[in-house]
Amino acid sequence: TPRHFASVPTLLSIKFEFEPSFAYLTVKDRLPTILTRVIDTIHRNKNKFSEEYGEEGIEAEKQTISLLSKLRNELQTDKPVVTLTDGLPDTETWNKYLERHQRMQGDQDSVSWFKSPWLYVECYMYRRIQEALWLNPPISDYDVFNEGKTQSFFESQQAVRILCTYLESINKEMEKLSKNQLFEYFNKLLQVSLWGNKCDLSISAGQDNSQKISPIDGLSSLQPFILVDDSNVVWSTLTGSQRQGRSGETTVCRLDIVLDNAGFELVTDLVFADFLVSSGLVREVHFHGKSFPWFVSDVTVNDFQWIIQQTMAANHRLTSKSGARWHSYLKEGVWSYHDHPFWTLPHEFCDMAADAPDLYATLQGSDLVLFKGDLNYRKLTGDRYWDHTVAFRTALRGFEPAPLCSLRTLKGNVQVGLRPGQGEELSSQEPDWMTSSKYAVIQFYSPKAEQ
Repeated sequence: TPRHFASVPTLLSIKFEFEPSFAYLTVKDRLPTILTRVIDTIHRNKNKFSEEYGEEGIEAEKQTISLLSKLRNELQTDKPVVTLTDGLPDTETWNKYLERHQRMQGDQDSVSWFKSPWLYVECYMYRRIQEALWLNPPISDYDVFNEGKTQSFFESQQAVRILCTYLESINKEMEKLSKNQLFEYFNKLLQVSLWGNKCDLSISAGQDNSQKISPIDGLSSLQPFILVDDSNVVWSTLTGSQRQGRSGETTVCRLDIVLDNAGFELVTDLVFADFLVSSGLVREVHFHGKSFPWFVSDVTVNDFQWIIQQTMAANHRLTSKSGARWHSYLKEGVWSYHDHPFWTLPHEFCDMAADAPDLYATLQGSDLVLFKGDLNYRKLTGDRYWDHTVAFRTALRGFEPAPLCSLRTLKGNVQVGLRPGQGEELSSQEPDWMTSSKYAVIQFYSPKAEQ
């Protein structure tokens, strides 16, 4: 059960009072831009829908665009948020969430696009895109963000080749590595996965945000921008989770990675997971993604499978070698992919034990859970006006299924666990430090440390 603190701050809101907040500008400018791109994408694929589905496809394209244009108008004119009507398994949960907000506000019409918590309306917009498609078969399964994700991956090919070459060079000498050398490689690949989080298409509103330079060469220059670096504790958690099996053999831990973006970031996550398995630090890796397209570039099962297929088929020997091994990990059950409806709800993660007890129980079976990216951080901390010096544990509000770590480049107005004065100093030097993705955290918490 989540702990309740008397001093829990309010949720980050969109209200524009004295100066435009990042939340306000997101809803005013970025979300309508994303919707416009979605509408354009569906319209551009009109001929494809016609060829595949005939008249039915053309009609579905028209109706979907009509619903999305209506959604854009509601957003831009601050209309009340409305209930979902598509009857999907999560529809009732979304509608109950809205009812709760309406009761709290005391007025049905007061829960509108610019008078609601930022996290809620941003998630709600992506759920409404899904509704517009779902209500219009036969294009219900069409991924409106697929083109951007695909383009971002192909434009990052040089960085992908460099990273896979680096991984294969480590694997070649793996048996000779000392523990210190292993730690050094662990640290580098953890940081590559961290900075891979810069490649976020929802922040760039779908514009090119690919990785074009070596992901290895610049790591030392990026080190000063990691505001919280708990990598040593992550390492000791992994190495400390090795334990003796019943017959005396050493078994190693299970890692769960709650993914963020597809494209290059996903490659950095796969490379890091591969290193952990190849080094013997980890026995199995459970990847968690979204059950439908979400926040422009978030990973779905199709993205996950596609990236591995593309890597296997790459016209580069070491890249395809990495891809073939990833494919075999999946086939052998060393790696597995999972999605759950909870990841595409607006709920804070402290609600998981009550609202998705099956998922919470799944995560309890892990030795370490890595949460990638900004949206996961916002949900971990409840997207609230926390003081920067508040402990990460406090902001989690009882969410502690297992030892966990957030790997995040900052793109939203919440950050906890900083040293006294650190946030104020950053604000005086760079007012947009929390939203520029220039800074990052490797932030760890373990409930075991409390025992």
